[in-house]
Amino acid sequence: MSSAISYNAAATNSLIQNSAREQLAPSLLAARDEIFADLDLLSSGNIPAEKQPLDSGCIDLPQRLLTSESALVDRMEAAAAKFAGQVDRMLVLGIGGSYMGLRALFEALCDPCHNDLPRELRGNAPRLSFEGDNLDNDAQQALLRLLSLYKNPQELAERWGIVVISKSGGTLETAAAFRVYRKALEAYYGASSAEATELVIPVTGETGRLRDLSNTRGYQTTFPIPDGVGGRFSVFTAVGLLPAAVLGIDIRQLLQGAADITEALKTGEPGSNPVLDYVSTCHLLERDHGMDIRVLSVWGKRMEAIGLWYDQLLAESLGKHEKGATPLTVVNTRDLHSRGQQHQEGKRDRVITNVTVGSPSTADIHLPSVDASLDQDQLNRIAGKSVHELLAAAIQGTNEAYASDNRPTADIHLPKLDAYAVGQLLQMFMLATVLEGRLIGINPYGQPGVEGYKGNMGRILYGK
Repeated sequence: MSSAISYNAAATNSLIQNSAREQLAPSLLAARDEIFADLDLLSSGNIPAEKQPLDSGCIDLPQRLLTSESALVDRMEAAAAKFAGQVDRMLVLGIGGSYMGLRALFEALCDPCHNDLPRELRGNAPRLSFEGDNLDNDAQQALLRLLSLYKNPQELAERWGIVVISKSGGTLETAAAFRVYRKALEAYYGASSAEATELVIPVTGETGRLRDLSNTRGYQTTFPIPDGVGGRFSVFTAVGLLPAAVLGIDIRQLLQGAADITEALKTGEPGSNPVLDYVSTCHLLERDHGMDIRVLSVWGKRMEAIGLWYDQLLAESLGKHEKGATPLTVVNTRDLHSRGQQHQEGKRDRVITNVTVGSPSTADIHLPSVDASLDQDQLNRIAGKSVHELLAAAIQGTNEAYASDNRPTADIHLPKLDAYAVGQLLQMFMLATVLEGRLIGINPYGQPGVEGYKGNMGRILYGK
């Protein structure tokens, strides 16, 4: 087994007494029991009204995909390998949970310059473009203009295809983009060509508008979004796994990391379990000290999209009944030069959780020494140190500065940024969000507040 991620909240001890954690423990463990009991309710189909909606399938999904449902993983890997060999650009159309999870995986686990590299340095994976995640005319035109530069559909370097992701098919942003880019794809390859149906892969529910269109159009490869898994919890369905596999990401290691931390939650105890301890820390600081802003401080650009994915997860799950903490993602050291002032001397309404990585994924860069005549920047004093050592000094120095003013921080540490650790981290956040919802009496599933804008937009556009 790969090394596990760890959680350390020792820096919060000045505000959270051991007695408070001990008093919370029975309620925390009861909430844990509830989220695993929800799996039995979901499978029985006898879901009481107070539990509706119940999308708890994300809890044990990673383990099921590694065992009883492994044939689906086999099929995703085979389809991904075929698609990657057919195109040099993959358009992924989706919004919210149908977009943010893959973006998190892509930025964390693929080369930061992936789209700019020649194909052989991308592991023979296609380039990636996102659309359908907004209503932005200029962005869509820019991508259409880029695709119009492709002239020869027989050349691999000029071939592109679509993965469209929507459980219902009724989300306007994605449906509208799919119509636009489907028209462009059919114009390029020919509406009656084999490519017009081969190079579109819908990922959708078993019923709904996109499923109906897929059946009518005869798309050769489709993948399901299972019932019982909500959109923002769907990263370990084909929503995230299929396009991740196209990009060459090891989806079995993602699932293994997620399955292992789920088992750790199921069997662990407060004080030695990252999910329980993360929820305990955040809940007590919010309840007892009014710290209702959750700053996820990721120390590296490649983890920014993980933070943005978590922003949606936390806000949409717990932002109900005038409750719920406000998530905020920062990337350090970049954002020390923007938000750092407020975190250090602003309102005492936030807890900062650092996400750090033990070692870089690539060879260390060391600061070179220069001739004394060129040492105007005075960096010869630290010549020979690696960029990772500079980052470590920034992490330590920042945390010491916060501690000196009794501003709480906690740390999530990944041994390295690989598929196993990222699988653990994403599942940890999903488990923690569901756990906290049950702890505070909020249904973490469903997003009734989102339906308001959709209904109004439909009335304005369709007159209904």
